[in-house]
Parts: sequence; structure tokens; C-alpha cells
Amino acid sequence: MLNRRNFIVTGAAGALSLGFAPRLAFAQAATDKRFVFIIQRGAADGLGTLAPVGDPAFAAQRGVLAEEFAQGTKLDAMFALHPNLKNVAQLYAAKEALFVHAVASPYRDRSHFDAQNVLETGGTSAYQLKDGWLNRLLAVLPDEERKAIAVAATIPMAMRGKVEVTSYAPSALPDASDDLLARVTSLYAEDPQLHALWQQATATRTLTSDLGANGGRNAAATGALAAKLLTADNGARIAMIETGGWDTHAGQRGRLGNQLNGLDQMIASLRSGLGPLWSKTMVLVATEFGRTVKVNGTQGTDHGTASVAWLLGGAVKGGRVMADWPGLSDAALFEGRDLKPTAGLDTVIGSAVASHFAIDPQRAMPTLFPDQKSARLIDGLVRA
Repeated sequence: MLNRRNFIVTGAAGALSLGFAPRLAFAQAATDKRFVFIIQRGAADGLGTLAPVGDPAFAAQRGVLAEEFAQGTKLDAMFALHPNLKNVAQLYAAKEALFVHAVASPYRDRSHFDAQNVLETGGTSAYQLKDGWLNRLLAVLPDEERKAIAVAATIPMAMRGKVEVTSYAPSALPDASDDLLARVTSLYAEDPQLHALWQQATATRTLTSDLGANGGRNAAATGALAAKLLTADNGARIAMIETGGWDTHAGQRGRLGNQLNGLDQMIASLRSGLGPLWSKTMVLVATEFGRTVKVNGTQGTDHGTASVAWLLGGAVKGGRVMADWPGLSDAALFEGRDLKPTAGLDTVIGSAVASHFAIDPQRAMPTLFPDQKSARLIDGLVRA
């Protein structure tokens, strides 16, 4: 059940904005902690990821989508993990995985684009804010920790803002020859701005040159790539990984199973690649909204509301599922169709990163989520 040892954080967002408070009031001295945000674009089905098998209405409501959880990993009397999440199940057993179920952002209108914008900006409505909560997090960290990279073709909205970040996505084109690279290096040598950017790009290429023919485009290789970027000398401390394909309107059972298997492999390779740094790492997995409780006519599910958020890593106080469970009976559903949200995704994010980076909790929520005039933070998400 949801941890009741919570505390209230209040304050006017304007008075606590970055423009009116010194940065040193937010974060403590620099550490070597790492943070990874994996976004599931397309609305991942939380009920198909972490199933409430102990809910009396679950089997009847989910039909064919409930069957595979007979082979799932039982986490407690209520919840079972999808059978394809074998590595995540091992993390849970090691108390390095925690789930918050029946969670949602403030958005309720079921548009992917709008919902992703709300999730990434930390606003209460789409396109209200022009920067991302992850960039605002960077702004309150010590200089040594203010290094972030997106494993994506472009910089995602969550990372856009005043603090400079980078992105890297392996190209599908053939690798350039060493001669061509040397010529470009010579060409940019006299331009201070281009020379610095080129040095950064070639350094990243060196880090990722041994990933093989897949070039980081499958899930396991992407996890290994992110780990390389996070463990390099003077490398990134924060990374964001984009994943897509979670919009399972038809044939969900096989499609979601494949998606979860890929994500499971990504997390396993990320853990392996981080090595000793895994003990100081927190991984957040979140999606823009959930999916309908009932199965549609094409054996899929449609756009819904609440889903499940994951926290993984050696820094996480795991081995728990946190949920103020609303139930799956028809009378309990949100708008007669969806899992009812009972926890705020922005609160989960704010609580997790504030604890992980030792940010002053009285300022964390108004800074990361400035439209929140007050918020109830969740206690005990990270190890002491």
C-alpha cells in the first residue's frame, strides 16, 4: 500500500523559482550518482506489465490478456510481474526494483502528443511550459553533476531548457573513414565552437565504436550504449532513453510481450555496463498514460488513464509495490473504462529525484513541477 509516512511540501512556485533562490540552497555537494529516465512512448499497459492478479475482477475484465500471468512472477498476494521481465524480477528479489501502480500525470484527454508533453515538461496541461523537468533538475545540481545526454535522434522535451545537454543516436549510414574524420577535424580546428562540438562527437563515437553491427539500435545494445556514456571519464551523470511501440490497440498479448522482453534486456545490459556504479544509480521507467481495462475487439486495449511507474537500481529501496489500489470492478473504473489514478506521476518523479540527489525537499516539487502549489512527497524511495 502507499506509504502513509508522507509529508506536505508547500510554497509559491514563483517565489521558489530558480530566478529567486541560489542554487546552493537546492543540492548538496557533488556525488557520483547516476540517473536514467526511460520513457515508454505510446502508452504502456500497466495492467499488462504488473498485473493485479489478487483483484477479484482482474481475470474477467482482462480476458485473454490475463492468461499469461499464470507464468508470471508473483511479487506479493496482489501483484504479478509479466513473465518476460525475468531480469527485472531478479532486481525485485534483490530489493532493487520498486513499482508505483495506479499512477498518472495530471493529463486526462488521451492524446499521445499532449500527454507526452505534460509528462516531459511537468506541467498540468499540454504546451503550458517551454522547458522540461529533467533540464530543471540539472539546473539545481552541482556543476560536476550537470552533465546529461539523450540516447535519441533529437533532444527530447524533458531535457530541453537553459542547461546545455547533448544527444546521441547511432547512424544507420556506413561509418566514416578515418581519413575523412581527420580532414573534418582539421577543418574545424580554427573554429572554437565547432571544434568543441566536434571533439565531443568524436569522443562519443569512440565510446560506442565497439557495439557491433546493430549500432545500438536494439534494446540490449541501447542499454550498453547508455552505460558507456554514463561510465566514461567526465561522462554524463544523467541519461534519457526513448522507447516506442507501446501503443497496443491490436494483438496486444504478443506485441506487449516482445516490448517488455526488449526493455528487460535493455535494463539488464544497463546494469551490467554500469558495474559498480549500479549501486549509486536510479532508473525511472514511465509512460504518458495507461490503457483501458477491458480488451477491445482486436485483442488489444485503447488509450486509458493510470499505469505503473518503475524505479530500479542499487540506490532504490526496492522489493515493494506501492499502490492505493482502486479496484477493477466496473463501478471502480475511471470514466467507466480505465484504471483509476490514485497517485500522481509528478509526485513519484519529484520524490524520487529529490531523495536520490539530496535536493532540499521543500523546494524540489515547485522547481521540477512549478504548477504544483503544494505536493505530498513519498518517503523512503531510496536507500539511506
